[in-house]
Formats: sequence, structure tokens, C-alpha cells
Amino acid sequence: MELHHAILATDVLLFTFRASQLWVRTITVDRPPYFVNMKGFPGGLIKPDENAEAAAIRCLREKAGILSKLFIEQLYAFSEIDRDPRGRVVSVAYLACVPWDDLSELEQVDQDATAWRRVNGLGKLAYDHNEMLNFALEWLKAKAKSTNLLSWLMPKEFTLTELQSCYEQILEVKLDKRNFRKKILQLDLLKLLAKKTAGMKNRPAQLYQFNSKKVTFSGNLI
Repeated sequence: MELHHAILATDVLLFTFRASQLWVRTITVDRPPYFVNMKGFPGGLIKPDENAEAAAIRCLREKAGILSKLFIEQLYAFSEIDRDPRGRVVSVAYLACVPWDDLSELEQVDQDATAWRRVNGLGKLAYDHNEMLNFALEWLKAKAKSTNLLSWLMPKEFTLTELQSCYEQILEVKLDKRNFRKKILQLDLLKLLAKKTAGMKNRPAQLYQFNSKKVTFSGNLI
């Protein structure tokens, strides 16, 4: 019996949050004639001696220059027959998150083949990466509503205004300030710090941090 197999690959969507915007790490995909200098997400073939997650972390390191500790979770297997015009390839996609302040200076800067891009306005991506992005953003919404996943996007210390901004970016809604603060404090996600912001034009604001970075169910935010 003759056997025919699909090739197994992985792609990683790595998100961070800074300047009140959600960002994702991209690479340049140059595979003429199909893709010429297009943006896409870091990925590659899974080697025979590694599992999918190990391959995803390797691709982040080798193609996107990311070495920092991060949250990573398997997202979905994208297996449409024509998703890669070069041949039959199934991609096990991963979603990852990292706080901007946890990145080194080298990881923060844009390089020749990799860069941080705002999620809004990415435009047409290579392969089926637009579909991957839409799937990942819906996954982020679900996790943001019911877990403490934002502990892997926010800096170690933050104000409630900054936290609300992150939720609004992910959920794509405008939240009522009073209701948001009441709800988020009721969920017992945050630790009140004994300090406030300093050196700002506005009056000092109370600082908080997440109680834990272990991603668990925390209740429904909205």
C-alpha cells in the first residue's frame, strides 16, 4: 500500500501590549512567485526529533529573535488543502504572550526580517495567516473575559486605567470606568501595591500587579 503524507509545520502568533496598543511579532515571507516580501508569522517545519511546541519556540528564537520567557499555548491545527501553494502542509498554530518590559532591548527593536506590528491594520498576510490572526484574536477575547491571561501582557506594575486600556483593545469595546474597576477588583486578580505613579503630569495613580502569572479561570469579567 502506497502512503502519502502531509508535511507538518508550526506557526506562532506572539502578542504584547504597549503604548495602549496590541502588537504582534511578524517576519518577512519571501517565497516567489507565491509571496514576495509579505508579512507573516514566524514558523517552520517540525523536525522529527521535536514536538510541536518545541518547534514553535525554536522558530520564535531563530526567525523572530525572541528568547525571553513567555506564555505559549496550542491554538488550532490549520489544515486546508490549499493553505500553502507549494504543497500539502498542515500547521499547528500557537498563541504566545509576553510583557513588553520583559523583552530585552534587542527583542524590542525591529530588525531586517522581523518586527513588531500593531494588530490593527496589518493588511494582507502570507499563507492563511489572516485567518490565524482572526482565530487568535477571538481566542484572546475569550481568555481575557474569563482568565488572568493579561498577566502575560501587562507590565509588572500598572494602573487600573492602563489595565482597562488593554482589555478594551482585546475585547474591542469601550468599558465603563466605574463598572470595570468594581468588577476587576471583585475578581481578586490584583494586588494593591504600596506605591503610586510618579513624575506624571496628572496626579499620582495607584499601582497594582497581578496576584499570579499562572493562567487559571478567574470568573467572568463581562
